[in-house]
Amino acid sequence: MSFLKNRTMLGAICIVLSLLICFALTPLFNRSVSQKTAIVRVVKDIRNGDQITRDMVQTVEVGGYNLPENVVRQPGAAVGKYATADLSPGDYILSTKLTDVPAAENAYLYNLNGSKQAISVSIKSFAQGLSGKLISGDIVSVIAPDYKKQGSTVIPPELTYVEVIGVTSSSGYDTDSEQSSGGTGKNENEKQLPATVTLLASPEQAKILAELEADGKLHLSLVYRGSKENAARFTELQDKVLQILYPKPAEQKTEEKTAATSQKDTTNPENTAPESEGK
Repeated sequence: MSFLKNRTMLGAICIVLSLLICFALTPLFNRSVSQKTAIVRVVKDIRNGDQITRDMVQTVEVGGYNLPENVVRQPGAAVGKYATADLSPGDYILSTKLTDVPAAENAYLYNLNGSKQAISVSIKSFAQGLSGKLISGDIVSVIAPDYKKQGSTVIPPELTYVEVIGVTSSSGYDTDSEQSSGGTGKNENEKQLPATVTLLASPEQAKILAELEADGKLHLSLVYRGSKENAARFTELQDKVLQILYPKPAEQKTEEKTAATSQKDTTNPENTAPESEGK
């Protein structure tokens, strides 16, 4: 190609290419870089498993160049969902870090139906919590030393069979979650010791547990570990005991009415007199 040997032609071609780059390609690139787009950004610390609320995020405009395709752009796509990773203020939220269901270690808190409550008690010594061996689903008895300041150690009838629904370390994570394993400088396979045990309790049981927690005196003994069906037998038996100890108001009224009727029948001479005497 002889024209390439012509310096004048080569110079003209270079000038044309440079003009094309300066006045055509460069503006297009700058326009794409400077183009703004709205995204959702974190404004408060969000921990793995937390449900994202409106005050945790904000919508901001940033340059759209080189943004991940799965970045969340609308608050409605993040609010109400659960984080699958720790997020810090200033972080962008990616759709891959969100889930519609709560994290496994918090799932049991979303299964409460109002009839029972979740209440945590402190494990102040290694022995009080069965040496860190308790897990979700266990059935335990709550032992109360010096119960009600009476000098005796008893298992209150209300707390004979109670279900464990969570065991939490001092870090706030459940002991069977990945986050509760040892961090830097520790054996990764080593789990942190439990600091609290969360129990599924009726309102009456919760009051007694709160009193024992305030006194700082309680021990947990393992009664059963196994299938959910067999564990349910223990809790059903405990529920029957609670129904006897704490009858519902309707049942109380029925019992009082029955007792009053019986008393009236036994004290009224007219009701107890033989029929022959009235003739």
